[in-house]
Amino acid sequence: MTPGRYAALLLAATAVAAVVRPSFAQNAGDGFLFQAPLGSFGLHGGFDRANAGGDVFSFVTNQLTLNRADFSSASLGGNVAIRLSRTNDLVFDLTYASVARRSEFRHWVDQNNQPIEQTTSLRRLPITASIKHYITPRGRSIGRFAWIPAARATYVGVGAGMMWYSFRQVGDFVDFQTLNVFPDAFESTAWTPVVHAFAGIDLSIGRYVVLTGESRYTRAKGPMGRDYVGFNRIDLSGLSVTAGFSLIL
Repeated sequence: MTPGRYAALLLAATAVAAVVRPSFAQNAGDGFLFQAPLGSFGLHGGFDRANAGGDVFSFVTNQLTLNRADFSSASLGGNVAIRLSRTNDLVFDLTYASVARRSEFRHWVDQNNQPIEQTTSLRRLPITASIKHYITPRGRSIGRFAWIPAARATYVGVGAGMMWYSFRQVGDFVDFQTLNVFPDAFESTAWTPVVHAFAGIDLSIGRYVVLTGESRYTRAKGPMGRDYVGFNRIDLSGLSVTAGFSLIL
């Protein structure tokens, strides 16, 4: 084989390899790095600061050894996000917050000069749908086949849904007409509309895991049950701060 023919064959082989190798790379898989995410599944926990406004909270904090801060609590929840566009997700979210506090009447004691004690609890369970809008890019496409997540991305959003709540008191109470002390249980439970607004940040720590920090303000008021005749709607609003993680789908 002459040197010229050998050089020609070498050049041809190099050209074939250059064409075939990208073809195999393009078809190597259809995972996270080869397309934008379709959505995510996340878990989060944090602290929910209850407003505890309205006349029912004013009544219990005036009469009992409670204050408004006693109705704030830890929260736990989860969400599923569906990607709508490069900047928007549809998010379905469920969060549970519950607190129970022991107390006694501030100005009254029983016939044995003992405290009149009871337990007051507040539970909230909002189920919502939200639009989540990213104000900084959450990733970038590399050519037609690769997608690289951003190290961090900030977002805002609004949403609405329904909240289940339970306000319950169990223990001993004072009949202010007869001044008798009696044991009883009072409860108000209902579903009520809820709206919220939020802002947060995503921190990517790998191909499939994102850490999330978020602040959310929730607005809701619910009807009081028959055990609380004469009270206006209960204030279920509050500000929460949460942290969690999401698995990219």
